[in-house]
Amino acid sequence: MRCRIFWFAVARFGVACVSVFVVLCAGAIVSPQELQIARLKYSGGGDWYNDPSVIPNLCAEINSRTSMRAQKEQAVVAVSDDELFRYPFIFVTGHGNISFDISEAERLNDYLSSGGFLYADDDYGMDKHFRREIKKVFPDKELVEIPFDHEIFHIFYDFPNGLPKIHKHDGKPPKGYGVFHEGRMVVFYTYETNISDGWADPEVHKDPPEKREAAFQMGINIVMYAVTH
Repeated sequence: MRCRIFWFAVARFGVACVSVFVVLCAGAIVSPQELQIARLKYSGGGDWYNDPSVIPNLCAEINSRTSMRAQKEQAVVAVSDDELFRYPFIFVTGHGNISFDISEAERLNDYLSSGGFLYADDDYGMDKHFRREIKKVFPDKELVEIPFDHEIFHIFYDFPNGLPKIHKHDGKPPKGYGVFHEGRMVVFYTYETNISDGWADPEVHKDPPEKREAAFQMGINIVMYAVTH
C-alpha cells in the first residue's frame, strides 16, 4: 500500500521552521504535534544501534534552539515495518556492513519517493556498503557531491565551507553527497566527518565543545532542510 508524506512549514525569525507534519495513508490522517526521528535498523551485521544517545541529544538541541518540536525519544524502525511511513526523517549510521534485500530496497525507494528523507552518516567503515545498498534503492540515480552553496549548509546555521570535520580518523576532507528525486534531495550522506559522533554524550567520544557545537549546528540544518522540502 503506497503512502505519501506531507509537511507544512512556517517561517519564523526569517528561516523556515516546521510546525506540524501530516501523514496521509490510505485515507487515514495522523497529525502528531512533534517530529520524531527514527533510527533505521538494518541487516548485514553492522552496528545500526551505535551511539544511542545521539538522537535524544540532537532533538533536545532542536527544541532549545528552534521553533520546531522534536520528541527526545528516538524510534527504531526497519524498512519492512508498517510504521516506516509514519516517520518523515530516518537516520542510519554504523561502522560496517548494511544489507537490503530486493523487497526492502523497493520499499525504501517508495518511502523516499513519497516524501520521506534518509540521513546517513558514515562512522568510518560504512562507506562502501552504503554506496552499494543505496544503488539498489535507486539503480537509475547517483550519489552526487553537494556543493557548498546548497541550502542544507545555510538554512539555519551558515557553513560556507560545507561540512565540519567532527571525528578525525584521517586527513581526508569531509564531503556531503545526495540522491535527488524529482528535484528534491531525498538522501543526504555525510562522509569523512562523522557528524553524529558529535551528538553523543560528551564522555563518549570526548569531542571538544567547539566540535560538538558544530555537529549540533549541522544536525539542525539537516533536519530543518529535510522537513521543509
